[in-house]
Amino acid sequence: MKALCSPAWIGSLVAAAVLTASTATAQDRDLSAARELYASAAYEDALVALNRLRSTDHPPSQSPIIEQYRAFCLLALGRATDAEQAIEAVVTADPSYHPADSEVSPRIRTTFAEVRRRMLPVIIQQKYTQAKAAYDRKDYAAAASGFSQVLATMADPDVASEASRSPLSDMRVLAIGFQELSAKAVAPPPAPLPVVQTAPPAPAPAAPTAPLVPRVYTAEDRTVVPPQVINQTLPGFRGVTPVERIGRIEVTIDETGAVESAVMTMSVNTTYDKMAVAAARTWRYVPAKVDGTPVKFKKVVQVTVRPTT
Repeated sequence: MKALCSPAWIGSLVAAAVLTASTATAQDRDLSAARELYASAAYEDALVALNRLRSTDHPPSQSPIIEQYRAFCLLALGRATDAEQAIEAVVTADPSYHPADSEVSPRIRTTFAEVRRRMLPVIIQQKYTQAKAAYDRKDYAAAASGFSQVLATMADPDVASEASRSPLSDMRVLAIGFQELSAKAVAPPPAPLPVVQTAPPAPAPAAPTAPLVPRVYTAEDRTVVPPQVINQTLPGFRGVTPVERIGRIEVTIDETGAVESAVMTMSVNTTYDKMAVAAARTWRYVPAKVDGTPVKFKKVVQVTVRPTT
């Protein structure tokens, strides 16, 4: 009888792992290529590449990006109905998503805002129902997170008018109350008072150990729920550029949703880089979570500056 850990069996596992890693790398390259096609105004070619990638077994973290760029391409091609369906998929996956002013045209921003105004009230009510169900079954960590998402979505400018009226205004009051109750329920109980007793002399203290450094998660971590945008506004580009320029800002978001650090990893130009980094330090998010616990998260935000006409 063959051993379960035979060399052939182990080799099959290694081959499967290598194949999975190679597939993920290829999908990352395909997505980058599609985005470059969009940036070069090859909208039809970009859409073909995105549709092909959409039909593959791609990582879940890629789905919102695929749908975002499908919407951009479809709007550029004048296919408004198809574009709205793609935008609906984006908003369903990430209700906090706003296309950056420097990334898209005013027309695309307007279309996104119209779809979000239509969808967000429904999404808010769905999230409230899910959070209340978690509270009723005493899953207080999930409930606290869910009610926090409800309140963050209600604060979105695209739904501010609707959120100020019933029924959403009434729901906000309830969400605040349930969120506070849920947060208290998951808080650790107070430590018991120490018992005073005679004890032998304490041993010499051990040498101090280095403090644990909190782990910083990224979009590659499958267990993390990424942060949700509350404010991620970039400054306008003041100047003239003959060609499109793309930059990137890497921000580390702490457990409270504040930006702990911001670094320009791909420069637009020296002046704009300083303005963009200064703005990034003021951004706010609903923090990333692992099993309902806030964690640090490293996020990359693309900055696109197009030629001034």
